[in-house]
Amino acid sequence: MSILKKGLAGTPVKILQEKLGVPADGRFGPQTEEALKAYQKEHGLGTDGIAGPDTFASLGLYELVLLKVGSSGETVKKLQSALGIATDGKFGAGTAKAVKTYQAANGLEADGFAGPATLAKLAVFTEITPAVISKSQIDPGAAPAPQAPDETPVAEAAEAPPKSIWATIKGFFS
Repeated sequence: MSILKKGLAGTPVKILQEKLGVPADGRFGPQTEEALKAYQKEHGLGTDGIAGPDTFASLGLYELVLLKVGSSGETVKKLQSALGIATDGKFGAGTAKAVKTYQAANGLEADGFAGPATLAKLAVFTEITPAVISKSQIDPGAAPAPQAPDETPVAEAAEAPPKSIWATIKGFFS
């Protein structure tokens, strides 16, 4: 799932940290988790310390919104409504099929992921501009995710679209 939680590192974590006003080292540790929980509580979101699509939208981090099978919440409901399908807030096989069909019909890569480019084309969020779409892509000169020499990566961003900044996510042991 395209979420950020304790134990992950990479460009999306750094972007989240900058927005939360914590040291932006790109590693999601206890300080980031505490700041996120405080933000979530203050803004009426689920206070779980896990940043997902609804938290990203609330923070104005639309470049981090990436909906896919397994995603859920209000952001998914908005997507489903824009696609004209049942709005249960759960991104399942039916939503994936509708996204792929929409993408293919609208000149987008039909990968079934609803990231900023797809959401902008659907006009789901007026806040998603060409600049936001650009920020959601990997910078070819970007450094790899931070990792100390004594840490073993436990996971890489599985199933992220190839050009998405989500492809920079790595897991680490705390």
